Amino acid sequence: MPTFTTTDDVTLAYTDEGEGRPVVLVHGFTAPATAWVLTVDALLAAGHRAIAFDRRAHGESETPAHGQRMARHGRDLGELLEHLDLHDAVAVGASMGGNTLWAYVDQFGPSRLAGAVVVDQTPKMLNDDTWPHGFHGYDTSNAATFFDHGVPQLDGGRTVDRSGPAVARLAERLGGAPAFRDSTAPETLGLLRDHALQDWRDVVRRFPRPLLMLAGRESQVWSCEHAEAAVAGSVTGRAVVVEDAGHAISIDQPDVFNELLLGFLAEVGAGVR
Repeated sequence: MPTFTTTDDVTLAYTDEGEGRPVVLVHGFTAPATAWVLTVDALLAAGHRAIAFDRRAHGESETPAHGQRMARHGRDLGELLEHLDLHDAVAVGASMGGNTLWAYVDQFGPSRLAGAVVVDQTPKMLNDDTWPHGFHGYDTSNAATFFDHGVPQLDGGRTVDRSGPAVARLAERLGGAPAFRDSTAPETLGLLRDHALQDWRDVVRRFPRPLLMLAGRESQVWSCEHAEAAVAGSVTGRAVVVEDAGHAISIDQPDVFNELLLGFLAEVGAGVR
């Protein structure tokens, strides 16, 4: 995989294939860029340029002890866009990758982007009186310790066995299971805690480009209503709930996800808001 070096001297990996409008894929917590392979296949077949990004401490990127906070991950994304001199790109962020996108926009603005897709990521994970669409069971009473040991196991939502065939399809395409990182590693726990405390709702509301917020009907981590609530104050955003999908929509329902993404790209290309 090609790499670049960030301004704080960390080597980050990415893939870059095809030509046409660039689509930058940013996966979630512990996931590698290679988990996007079925979406990359669809993008290349449709004539797009597909770039999949391994964030620091993910995939083949370096794992430093420093910079494990959302602001730095957003800066890393910005430095990737700058390194590749991308303009009119569409950024696609799944799970924590979605809020990495908002961390980027918050610091650098949207000038390099033509649009954005956020895949089952609530803009605020902490539940309170103003936001009931956060991580199940996470609120001000346990905010200090809830993620001390990684992502808690929750009951409810799409079961592992129902996702089995989809995971097998992904593994077959890759020639093996994607290499997820350890969610309890010291260098990632700080990132998870920081991620959980952020509130990106104002960034979502002010995003001036076309925005598609996707939610899994059977998400294991929060209610699917988060997507509609997130775009309620946005003039450019819309929400779609994907049926028969959990949190990992692009894995559970890759064909549906790819169809939605390609449709959004066509709308962006046509100037549809």
